[in-house]
Amino acid sequence: MASPATLTYGPIFVGVIFNVLLYGIMITQTYLYFNVYKKDRLWMKLFVGLLFLCDTLNTVFDIVFLYIPLVNNFGDVTALTYASWVFATDPVMTALIGSLVQCFFAWRVKVLTNSLPAVFFIATCAIVQFCGGLGTSIAVGMIPEFIHFQKFEVIVIIWLAFSAVADCSITVALVWHLRKHKTGFVATDDIVNRIIRLTVQTGLITAVCALVDLILFLVTPAGLHLLFNLPLSKLYTNSLMSSLNSRSGWRYGSGNGESTSDDVNRTDHGRHMNVRSETGRRVSMMPPNQVYIDVESHEMVDVLDAKMLPTGAAIASMPTKQFNEKAGKLTPHSGSDSF
Repeated sequence: MASPATLTYGPIFVGVIFNVLLYGIMITQTYLYFNVYKKDRLWMKLFVGLLFLCDTLNTVFDIVFLYIPLVNNFGDVTALTYASWVFATDPVMTALIGSLVQCFFAWRVKVLTNSLPAVFFIATCAIVQFCGGLGTSIAVGMIPEFIHFQKFEVIVIIWLAFSAVADCSITVALVWHLRKHKTGFVATDDIVNRIIRLTVQTGLITAVCALVDLILFLVTPAGLHLLFNLPLSKLYTNSLMSSLNSRSGWRYGSGNGESTSDDVNRTDHGRHMNVRSETGRRVSMMPPNQVYIDVESHEMVDVLDAKMLPTGAAIASMPTKQFNEKAGKLTPHSGSDSF
């Protein structure tokens, strides 16, 4: 029979490694966000800071939980069979982070679709899954033996199942709205398709990870499900940050990343750019999907300066010449001849 270290702490060790790796990506994404999107609203910056703080605490707790039995209680086999209070913080922290991210996406669904039933359903699932995570933490504190975790499988099912349902609902609502509002323009539809792919990828990762975690928890008494459970919180935060940091690529030709949280929903109709070409055309480029071309015509007229023209008397006194057919050349003409 395998030792408790192999059955339980093997998956925990690998899960903590993935947790720390994803936390490093979260640090990079948070740094990029605060340096690129300086014009975002204050509440959004505070929200990102709160998620980063929760992620940091979750990472510290996971490392401490791994350190206590493997280092402080090294050689004590009994210590490997029990979950300490530090481990009990992981479900509630993961559920808290997941519910915050899901509520943010519910707000985005409200802004884009203005569908109150969809927002209510997503928010309800987020709250229920948070309650399930909180109940799981309480159950771990009451039944700390790893082999007896299946005794509170109902609360775990509520936690992970509602988490997956919320992620799938967010993905379906956003994709349905974006596909319905394609314009037919190649450039615009390309941007929409990129947003759809990003939405599907981020929602699919968290939903699949939660479902795999739930299935492994139900079918095996070993701690294999912890391999997917421990990095779950970082998947939520990284999916949100990747969505926020990719907004600079949604703008048409800007590339500077200076955008606000309402760039997807609002355009500045007061600003435009005039470009004059060498051929005399002026192109007025308005915000996306609004391009107006004004063609200017120019006429050049040669005008002689009146000061340089001779007067009437001077013209009369000027000698004239006529063509002599016999001589085949111009000869001086007297002023007495008339036509």
